[in-house]
Amino acid sequence: MSELERRYHRLLRAYPADYRRARGAEIVGTYLDLAGPGRRWPSPADAADLLRGGLRQRLRAAGAADLIPGVRLAAVLAFLTATALAAVWSVLELRPPRAEWGVPSAGPFVSLGIGVWAAWLLAAVVYAAAPGRWTRRAVALALLLTVAVVPVAALAGLPRPPLFVLLPQVGLGLVALGLPERLPPLLQAAPLLVVAAGVLAGVNLLPQYASYYDWTASGILPGAAVVLLVVVLLLGTGLALRADHRGGWALAVLLTPIGLLFLHPLAGAIDGNMRGAPNPGWYALAATAVVIGLAGPALLPLTIALRKRLRAPKPTVTSDRCPTCGRTTERVP
Repeated sequence: MSELERRYHRLLRAYPADYRRARGAEIVGTYLDLAGPGRRWPSPADAADLLRGGLRQRLRAAGAADLIPGVRLAAVLAFLTATALAAVWSVLELRPPRAEWGVPSAGPFVSLGIGVWAAWLLAAVVYAAAPGRWTRRAVALALLLTVAVVPVAALAGLPRPPLFVLLPQVGLGLVALGLPERLPPLLQAAPLLVVAAGVLAGVNLLPQYASYYDWTASGILPGAAVVLLVVVLLLGTGLALRADHRGGWALAVLLTPIGLLFLHPLAGAIDGNMRGAPNPGWYALAATAVVIGLAGPALLPLTIALRKRLRAPKPTVTSDRCPTCGRTTERVP
């Protein structure tokens, strides 16, 4: 066995054991036939393809083959929510606090967040023009800038959006990385429509806006969470009526971003400051974010395991009658 073949067999461990025994040699042989002469390592595309195929087979064996379509649906909803929020924030960044308020600003903008929101708006344009790989790259860039703005602002000594604004954007962005390659033409234009709606909402809020804390705690982020939750529930119900469970998986995937959108009021409730002092303490925010970040992803494997158990075939029971005494006994073959 060559070194390349051995490495393909290692990647093949992503597949269930029964599938490897049945088709492993055929799969590896196909990749070896397509590999160029002198190649010693599988190409990144081959490795990714084998890992994706193994994941699909394992999900199919667990009775969760519709999880991947559910992830794609969740990615579309997460991306639309992220771009709509970015449109609102980009407008609200245009009115920095007045000097007499004693709040620093980043030149003509409220904070360095303007660069983050511009990257998300760019991703919406790319999505409308070239969905697929280029959109995922644009989302990855926007996600990177969302994370990087925290250390950059600290080093530059300039303001940035609060963490309870950035964390939901990160959660939505991570889910949005699963965007499908192709979409119907109507959905392809959806990001531009939600961006336009977000801009209009931001313009309406602009005269009353002083800082991120004015509206995120009481309206924008919890409102976005409610809208996202209602949309995914309605879609899930409609799909379930057709025996399509994508909506249920999409809800499971989106629970973490939805929880992060509720981060500020949830932390306020935990901190006991829901009304009197609307801004919870840093420790309450951090603890709530950790709980949300751990609880959401933990539900997926639990749901898959439960569904596999429910879908497992029940053993058949047969009855035997004793010819001497006539007593009937049951046994599992």
